Amino acid sequence: MNIKTFQQKIWDFYSANKRDFAWRLNPTPYNVFVSEIMLQQTQTFRIIDKFELFITRFPDFKTLAQAPFVDVLECWKGLGYNRRAKFIQQAAQHIWTNYNGELPSDPNVLVKLPGIGPATSCSIVSFAFNLPTIFIETNIRAVYLHEFFPNQTEIHDKELMPLVEQTADTENPRDWYYALTDYGVHLKKEFKNPCKKSKHYTKQSKFEGSDRQLRGKILEQLLLFKRCTAPELAELCATPEEKIYSITQDLINENLIEFDNNFFMIKR
Repeated sequence: MNIKTFQQKIWDFYSANKRDFAWRLNPTPYNVFVSEIMLQQTQTFRIIDKFELFITRFPDFKTLAQAPFVDVLECWKGLGYNRRAKFIQQAAQHIWTNYNGELPSDPNVLVKLPGIGPATSCSIVSFAFNLPTIFIETNIRAVYLHEFFPNQTEIHDKELMPLVEQTADTENPRDWYYALTDYGVHLKKEFKNPCKKSKHYTKQSKFEGSDRQLRGKILEQLLLFKRCTAPELAELCATPEEKIYSITQDLINENLIEFDNNFFMIKR
């Protein structure tokens, strides 16, 4: 497809179908930072209410950095991938301590923060500061696969990145990436998921009965009861005690919980 034709198609779609979210309507660096970490591996509709709750409870980097972790995890509950609650606080602590609470506008700095990879560091910079960066996430990937590789499969991101760079709007990258994202969401609803043509595509494992589900159950019980023994968790989660020990060890290694005097509890 011709580059200019492609750009016009994206802008026309966005003009008629743009989505409004709180973090888009008020794209402060902090709001963007929170929303982009929440959006990792999580669908947009699931974070809308959580985002509002989170920034009300933790309105800035200082508040988030200094809050007890149990409060952060409680507020995060329901979003899944709970390590992100630890990462978002650790990143906020680094920003508060080393940058006086001001979010750096350099993706090479952001990528060194906990839980922030290359794509997220670039998306934060473009959305928070309207500065041009080049990145791919799942909805953007769907757009380029659908429009430029209609009859091909096993497409590597290294084939997409030059197209992302060639088509980028360097004057208004914030809205350009919003437009790409919204069009990608549309494509996934209208067509068989274009991302299945990507070499990087993997089907998400079943959640029901998974270790991910059990991790969430354990954290939920510890938030509710504050401290529990392994037998208590086994009963509350309807899971064999040996499985509880296996999962809790992972959670301890990730600094989400701790073990003291036979009791598990959320990391202090």
